[in-house]
Amino acid sequence: MKDMPKISDSEWEVMKVLWDKSPLTSSEIVEMLKPATKWSPTTIYTLISRLVNKKAIGIKEGSSPYICYPLVSRKDCSKKEYSSFIKKVYNGSLNLMLSNLVEEQDLSEEDIEELKKILDKSKDRG
Repeated sequence: MKDMPKISDSEWEVMKVLWDKSPLTSSEIVEMLKPATKWSPTTIYTLISRLVNKKAIGIKEGSSPYICYPLVSRKDCSKKEYSSFIKKVYNGSLNLMLSNLVEEQDLSEEDIEELKKILDKSKDRG
């Protein structure tokens, strides 16, 4: 995974819109985010600008209005986020995270079976 930019929670909202419906003009991004977030257009344009500076979003050259598209994938950003979360909260221990999750959640039989399938699939790869 290449160097991934650190994306804030607010910036993540902008990225989700672009991952779902790219490419979009900056004004389309504003229109999609305004109702759900109640952010002003200025705030959203600032978030777009930050993401461009972080090289998470690209702008089509010569476009007016600006046409935006993601430069990083949702999958890569998700990997960075959960890796950072596990390091910060669980000292990097995936086992500790999973044991806490299982102990703290009321897992259904379906949840348990799905976890078993995921673990078995991982075991087969390794």
